[in-house]
Amino acid sequence: MDTEILNTLSHITSEEQKLRDGEPLDRTLYASGHGFEIDAAKLLRQGQLITIRPHTRFVAFPRHSHNYVEIMYMCTGQTTHLIGGGTPVHLQAGELLFLNQQASHAIQRAEAGDVAVNFIVLPQFFDYAFQIVGTTNLLGRFLLGTLKNGGAEISHLVCHTAELLPVQNLVESMIWSLLHNELGARGANQLRMAMLMLDLLNHHECIEVQGEPGQGSPLVLAALREIEDNCRDASLSHVAERFHVSLPYLSALIRQATGNTFKELLQQKRLDRAQQLLRTTRLPVQAIAESVGYDTTSYFYGIYKKAFGITPKEYRDHLCDSDN
Repeated sequence: MDTEILNTLSHITSEEQKLRDGEPLDRTLYASGHGFEIDAAKLLRQGQLITIRPHTRFVAFPRHSHNYVEIMYMCTGQTTHLIGGGTPVHLQAGELLFLNQQASHAIQRAEAGDVAVNFIVLPQFFDYAFQIVGTTNLLGRFLLGTLKNGGAEISHLVCHTAELLPVQNLVESMIWSLLHNELGARGANQLRMAMLMLDLLNHHECIEVQGEPGQGSPLVLAALREIEDNCRDASLSHVAERFHVSLPYLSALIRQATGNTFKELLQQKRLDRAQQLLRTTRLPVQAIAESVGYDTTSYFYGIYKKAFGITPKEYRDHLCDSDN
Protein backbone atom coordinates (compact mmCIF):
# COMPACT_ATOMS: atom_id res chain seq x y z
CA MET A 1 0.00 0.00 0.00
CA ASP A 2 1.12 3.56 -0.71
CA THR A 3 3.11 4.90 2.24
CA GLU A 4 1.20 8.19 2.39
CA ILE A 5 -2.16 6.40 2.52
CA LEU A 6 -0.95 3.93 5.14
CA ASN A 7 0.46 6.73 7.31
CA THR A 8 -2.88 8.55 7.14
CA LEU A 9 -4.86 5.45 8.08
CA SER A 10 -2.39 4.52 10.84
CA HIS A 11 -2.72 7.87 12.62
CA ILE A 12 -4.05 7.42 16.15
CA THR A 13 -7.25 9.46 16.42
CA SER A 14 -8.39 11.32 19.51
CA GLU A 15 -11.05 8.63 20.02
CA GLU A 16 -8.43 5.90 19.84
CA GLN A 17 -6.14 7.75 22.26
CA LYS A 18 -8.96 7.88 24.82
CA LEU A 19 -9.55 4.15 24.37
CA ARG A 20 -5.82 3.52 24.72
CA ASP A 21 -5.93 5.45 27.98
CA GLY A 22 -8.64 3.15 29.30
CA GLU A 23 -11.84 5.10 28.60
CA PRO A 24 -14.90 3.07 27.42
CA LEU A 25 -16.19 3.14 23.86
CA ASP A 26 -18.55 6.07 23.24
CA ARG A 27 -21.44 4.36 21.45
CA THR A 28 -23.14 7.67 20.68
CA LEU A 29 -20.50 8.26 18.01
CA TYR A 30 -21.96 5.34 16.10
CA ALA A 31 -25.58 4.76 17.06
CA SER A 32 -28.70 6.27 18.61
CA GLY A 33 -31.18 4.58 20.94
CA HIS A 34 -30.73 1.56 23.13
CA GLY A 35 -29.58 -1.01 20.58
CA PHE A 36 -26.19 -1.03 18.92
CA GLU A 37 -27.04 -0.73 15.25
CA ILE A 38 -24.45 1.52 13.67
CA ASP A 39 -26.31 4.21 11.78
CA ALA A 40 -25.16 5.37 8.34
CA ALA A 41 -26.47 8.84 9.19
CA LYS A 42 -23.76 9.08 11.87
CA LEU A 43 -21.02 8.36 9.35
CA LEU A 44 -22.19 9.65 5.96
CA ARG A 45 -22.82 13.26 5.04
CA GLN A 46 -26.21 14.01 3.54
CA GLY A 47 -26.28 12.84 -0.05
CA GLN A 48 -23.25 10.58 0.30
CA LEU A 49 -23.52 6.96 -0.79
CA ILE A 50 -20.06 5.85 0.31
CA THR A 51 -17.35 6.94 2.71
CA ILE A 52 -14.45 5.39 4.59
CA ARG A 53 -13.11 5.47 8.12
CA PRO A 54 -10.22 3.60 9.73
CA HIS A 55 -11.26 0.72 11.96
CA THR A 56 -11.27 1.77 15.64
CA ARG A 57 -8.37 0.12 17.48
CA PHE A 58 -7.47 -0.37 21.15
CA VAL A 59 -10.90 -1.72 22.10
CA ALA A 60 -12.81 -4.97 21.77
CA PHE A 61 -15.58 -3.61 19.54
CA PRO A 62 -18.87 -4.97 20.94
CA ARG A 63 -21.44 -6.92 18.97
CA HIS A 64 -23.33 -4.66 16.58
CA SER A 65 -25.11 -4.53 13.23
CA HIS A 66 -25.35 -1.87 10.50
CA ASN A 67 -28.05 -0.28 8.38
CA TYR A 68 -25.64 -0.22 5.42
CA VAL A 69 -23.23 -2.57 3.66
CA GLU A 70 -19.80 -2.61 5.24
CA ILE A 71 -16.63 -3.62 3.43
CA MET A 72 -13.48 -3.91 5.52
CA TYR A 73 -10.07 -3.95 3.85
CA MET A 74 -7.14 -5.11 5.98
CA CYS A 75 -4.10 -2.93 5.25
CA THR A 76 -1.62 -4.40 7.74
CA GLY A 77 -1.81 -6.87 10.60
CA GLN A 78 -5.08 -8.73 11.17
CA THR A 79 -8.49 -8.49 12.83
CA THR A 80 -10.63 -11.25 14.30
CA HIS A 81 -14.40 -11.10 13.78
CA LEU A 82 -17.11 -13.05 15.58
CA ILE A 83 -19.95 -13.02 13.07
CA GLY A 84 -23.34 -14.37 14.05
CA GLY A 85 -22.92 -17.78 15.61
CA GLY A 86 -20.23 -18.94 13.21
CA THR A 87 -16.54 -19.64 13.66
CA PRO A 88 -14.15 -16.69 14.10
CA VAL A 89 -12.98 -15.00 10.91
CA HIS A 90 -9.34 -13.93 10.87
CA LEU A 91 -8.95 -11.19 8.28
CA GLN A 92 -5.36 -10.91 7.07
CA ALA A 93 -3.53 -8.08 5.28
CA GLY A 94 -4.76 -7.65 1.71
CA GLU A 95 -8.09 -9.38 2.33
CA LEU A 96 -11.66 -8.04 2.13
CA LEU A 97 -14.63 -8.73 4.37
CA PHE A 98 -18.14 -7.95 3.06
CA LEU A 99 -20.93 -7.68 5.64
CA ASN A 100 -24.57 -7.33 4.67
CA GLN A 101 -27.01 -5.09 6.47
CA GLN A 102 -28.33 -7.83 8.72
CA ALA A 103 -24.97 -9.19 9.89
CA SER A 104 -24.28 -9.07 13.61
CA HIS A 105 -20.65 -9.21 14.65
CA ALA A 106 -18.09 -8.30 17.27
CA ILE A 107 -14.41 -7.54 16.64
CA GLN A 108 -11.59 -8.46 18.95
CA ARG A 109 -9.18 -5.72 20.05
CA ALA A 110 -6.86 -4.45 17.33
CA GLU A 111 -3.47 -2.97 18.15
CA ALA A 112 -1.49 -0.15 16.53
CA GLY A 113 -0.17 -2.33 13.71
CA ASP A 114 -3.59 -3.75 12.86
CA VAL A 115 -4.68 -1.12 10.36
CA ALA A 116 -7.95 -1.60 8.48
CA VAL A 117 -10.28 0.69 6.60
CA ASN A 118 -14.06 0.38 6.61
CA PHE A 119 -16.08 1.31 3.54
CA ILE A 120 -19.54 2.46 4.62
CA VAL A 121 -21.77 1.89 1.59
CA LEU A 122 -25.47 2.45 0.98
CA PRO A 123 -27.00 -0.34 -1.18
CA GLN A 124 -27.87 1.98 -4.08
CA PHE A 125 -24.16 2.68 -4.60
CA PHE A 126 -23.90 -0.85 -6.06
CA ASP A 127 -26.50 -0.25 -8.76
CA TYR A 128 -23.91 0.54 -11.44
CA ALA A 129 -21.82 -2.49 -10.45
CA PHE A 130 -24.88 -4.70 -10.90
CA GLN A 131 -25.43 -3.29 -14.39
CA ILE A 132 -21.82 -3.95 -15.39
CA VAL A 133 -21.58 -7.40 -13.84
CA GLY A 134 -24.90 -8.44 -15.36
CA THR A 135 -27.58 -10.80 -14.16
CA THR A 136 -26.44 -13.65 -16.42
CA ASN A 137 -23.33 -14.08 -14.31
CA LEU A 138 -24.75 -16.51 -11.81
CA LEU A 139 -22.17 -16.18 -9.07
CA GLY A 140 -22.31 -12.42 -9.35
CA ARG A 141 -26.08 -12.32 -9.22
CA PHE A 142 -26.13 -14.57 -6.18
CA LEU A 143 -23.48 -12.74 -4.18
CA LEU A 144 -24.21 -9.17 -5.19
CA GLY A 145 -27.97 -9.62 -5.08
CA THR A 146 -27.71 -10.91 -1.53
CA LEU A 147 -25.64 -7.93 -0.48
CA LYS A 148 -27.92 -5.45 -2.19
CA ASN A 149 -31.06 -6.86 -0.65
CA GLY A 150 -29.58 -7.26 2.81
CA GLY A 151 -30.85 -10.83 2.86
CA ALA A 152 -30.01 -13.24 5.64
CA GLU A 153 -29.06 -16.20 3.42
CA ILE A 154 -25.43 -15.02 3.54
CA SER A 155 -24.29 -12.91 6.44
CA HIS A 156 -20.82 -12.22 5.09
CA LEU A 157 -18.17 -13.17 2.60
CA VAL A 158 -14.40 -13.19 2.96
CA CYS A 159 -12.24 -12.52 -0.10
CA HIS A 160 -8.73 -13.93 0.09
CA THR A 161 -7.29 -11.35 -2.28
CA ALA A 162 -3.81 -10.67 -0.87
CA GLU A 163 -2.18 -12.01 -4.05
CA LEU A 164 -4.55 -10.33 -6.52
CA LEU A 165 -2.78 -7.14 -7.63
CA PRO A 166 -5.75 -5.73 -9.63
CA VAL A 167 -7.92 -5.94 -6.50
CA GLN A 168 -5.26 -4.25 -4.38
CA ASN A 169 -4.93 -1.44 -6.92
CA LEU A 170 -8.68 -0.84 -7.16
CA VAL A 171 -9.20 -0.79 -3.41
CA GLU A 172 -6.25 1.56 -2.92
CA SER A 173 -7.59 3.86 -5.66
CA MET A 174 -10.97 4.07 -3.92
CA ILE A 175 -9.31 4.79 -0.58
CA TRP A 176 -7.13 7.53 -2.11
CA SER A 177 -10.13 9.05 -3.88
CA LEU A 178 -12.24 9.19 -0.71
CA LEU A 179 -9.41 10.48 1.45
CA HIS A 180 -8.70 13.32 -0.98
CA ASN A 181 -12.31 14.14 -1.94
CA GLU A 182 -11.46 13.50 -5.59
CA LEU A 183 -13.47 15.57 -8.06
CA GLY A 184 -16.21 13.38 -9.54
CA ALA A 185 -15.44 10.72 -6.95
CA ARG A 186 -18.88 9.11 -6.93
CA GLY A 187 -18.91 8.15 -10.59
CA ALA A 188 -15.25 7.12 -10.57
CA ASN A 189 -15.68 4.98 -7.48
CA GLN A 190 -18.85 3.34 -8.78
CA LEU A 191 -16.82 2.32 -11.82
CA ARG A 192 -13.97 1.10 -9.62
CA MET A 193 -16.43 -0.91 -7.53
CA ALA A 194 -17.83 -2.51 -10.68
CA MET A 195 -14.32 -3.42 -11.80
CA LEU A 196 -13.58 -4.80 -8.34
CA MET A 197 -16.67 -7.01 -8.49
CA LEU A 198 -15.67 -8.26 -11.94
CA ASP A 199 -12.19 -9.15 -10.68
CA LEU A 200 -13.67 -11.00 -7.70
CA LEU A 201 -16.03 -12.92 -9.98
CA ASN A 202 -13.16 -13.85 -12.29
CA HIS A 203 -11.37 -15.28 -9.25
CA HIS A 204 -14.39 -16.73 -7.48
CA GLU A 205 -12.21 -19.42 -5.91
CA CYS A 206 -10.87 -16.72 -3.56
CA ILE A 207 -14.35 -16.02 -2.16
CA GLU A 208 -15.37 -17.78 1.03
CA VAL A 209 -19.07 -17.52 1.78
CA GLN A 210 -20.58 -18.41 5.13
CA GLY A 211 -24.21 -18.23 6.17
CA GLU A 212 -25.89 -18.54 9.51
CA PRO A 213 -25.94 -22.16 10.78
CA GLY A 214 -28.54 -24.29 9.01
CA GLN A 215 -29.19 -21.92 6.14
CA GLY A 216 -27.10 -23.93 3.68
CA SER A 217 -25.53 -21.13 1.64
CA PRO A 218 -22.23 -23.06 1.20
CA LEU A 219 -24.28 -25.77 -0.54
CA VAL A 220 -25.82 -23.22 -2.89
CA LEU A 221 -22.43 -21.72 -3.66
CA ALA A 222 -21.04 -25.19 -4.37
CA ALA A 223 -23.87 -25.77 -6.85
CA LEU A 224 -23.18 -22.44 -8.54
CA ARG A 225 -19.49 -23.23 -8.73
CA GLU A 226 -20.37 -26.56 -10.33
CA ILE A 227 -22.10 -24.55 -13.07
CA GLU A 228 -19.35 -21.94 -13.37
CA ASP A 229 -16.51 -24.47 -13.54
CA ASN A 230 -18.05 -27.01 -15.91
CA CYS A 231 -21.24 -25.88 -17.59
CA ARG A 232 -21.08 -28.68 -20.17
CA ASP A 233 -21.35 -31.57 -17.70
CA ALA A 234 -22.53 -29.86 -14.49
CA SER A 235 -24.64 -32.16 -12.32
CA LEU A 236 -26.59 -31.26 -9.22
CA SER A 237 -26.52 -34.92 -8.21
CA HIS A 238 -22.73 -34.76 -7.93
CA VAL A 239 -22.98 -31.81 -5.54
CA ALA A 240 -25.66 -33.52 -3.45
CA GLU A 241 -23.56 -36.69 -3.21
CA ARG A 242 -20.44 -34.75 -2.29
CA PHE A 243 -22.17 -32.99 0.60
CA HIS A 244 -24.30 -35.99 1.62
CA VAL A 245 -27.64 -34.21 1.23
CA SER A 246 -30.73 -35.21 -0.70
CA LEU A 247 -31.28 -33.89 -4.21
CA PRO A 248 -34.74 -32.42 -3.41
CA TYR A 249 -33.32 -30.60 -0.37
CA LEU A 250 -30.48 -29.05 -2.38
CA SER A 251 -32.85 -28.14 -5.23
CA ALA A 252 -35.13 -26.32 -2.79
CA LEU A 253 -32.18 -24.39 -1.30
CA ILE A 254 -31.08 -23.22 -4.74
CA ARG A 255 -34.60 -22.15 -5.70
CA GLN A 256 -35.01 -20.26 -2.42
CA ALA A 257 -31.64 -18.49 -2.69
CA THR A 258 -31.65 -17.58 -6.39
CA GLY A 259 -35.26 -17.68 -7.51
CA ASN A 260 -34.35 -20.24 -10.20
CA THR A 261 -33.95 -23.98 -10.48
CA PHE A 262 -30.54 -25.55 -11.04
CA LYS A 263 -31.63 -26.48 -14.58
CA GLU A 264 -32.62 -22.88 -15.34
CA LEU A 265 -29.33 -21.55 -13.96
CA LEU A 266 -27.34 -24.09 -15.94
CA GLN A 267 -29.17 -23.20 -19.14
CA GLN A 268 -28.51 -19.49 -18.59
CA LYS A 269 -24.82 -20.20 -18.12
CA ARG A 270 -24.64 -22.39 -21.21
CA LEU A 271 -26.34 -19.74 -23.35
CA ASP A 272 -24.11 -17.02 -21.93
CA ARG A 273 -21.03 -19.11 -22.75
CA ALA A 274 -22.35 -19.91 -26.22
CA GLN A 275 -22.90 -16.23 -26.97
CA GLN A 276 -19.36 -15.47 -25.85
CA LEU A 277 -17.99 -18.14 -28.22
CA LEU A 278 -20.13 -16.84 -31.07
CA ARG A 279 -18.69 -13.40 -30.47
CA THR A 280 -15.03 -14.30 -29.98
CA THR A 281 -14.43 -17.38 -32.18
CA ARG A 282 -15.25 -18.65 -35.67
CA LEU A 283 -16.23 -22.11 -34.43
CA PRO A 284 -19.22 -23.60 -36.26
CA VAL A 285 -22.51 -23.28 -34.39
CA GLN A 286 -22.74 -27.06 -34.04
CA ALA A 287 -19.33 -27.19 -32.33
CA ILE A 288 -20.32 -24.36 -29.98
CA ALA A 289 -23.56 -26.10 -29.08
CA GLU A 290 -21.70 -29.32 -28.27
CA SER A 291 -19.02 -27.50 -26.26
CA VAL A 292 -21.58 -25.98 -23.90
CA GLY A 293 -23.57 -29.18 -23.43
CA TYR A 294 -26.13 -29.46 -26.26
CA ASP A 295 -25.81 -32.52 -28.50
CA THR A 296 -28.77 -31.50 -30.71
CA THR A 297 -28.12 -28.37 -32.76
CA SER A 298 -31.79 -27.82 -33.54
CA TYR A 299 -32.65 -27.82 -29.84
CA PHE A 300 -29.83 -25.34 -29.19
CA TYR A 301 -31.18 -23.06 -31.95
CA GLY A 302 -34.63 -23.18 -30.38
CA ILE A 303 -33.65 -22.27 -26.81
CA TYR A 304 -31.16 -19.67 -28.04
CA LYS A 305 -33.83 -17.88 -30.08
CA LYS A 306 -36.29 -18.08 -27.20
CA ALA A 307 -33.74 -16.49 -24.85
CA PHE A 308 -32.32 -13.78 -27.15
CA GLY A 309 -34.97 -13.26 -29.83
CA ILE A 310 -32.63 -14.18 -32.70
CA THR A 311 -30.84 -17.32 -33.88
CA PRO A 312 -27.10 -17.88 -33.31
CA LYS A 313 -26.46 -17.31 -37.05
CA GLU A 314 -28.42 -14.06 -36.99
CA TYR A 315 -26.40 -12.91 -33.97
CA ARG A 316 -23.14 -13.60 -35.81
CA ASP A 317 -24.38 -11.88 -38.96
CA HIS A 318 -25.31 -8.83 -36.88
CA LEU A 319 -21.80 -8.73 -35.43
CA CYS A 320 -20.27 -8.93 -38.90
CA ASP A 321 -22.49 -6.10 -40.15
CA SER A 322 -21.45 -3.94 -37.18
CA ASP A 323 -17.77 -4.50 -37.97
CA ASN A 324 -18.16 -3.43 -41.60
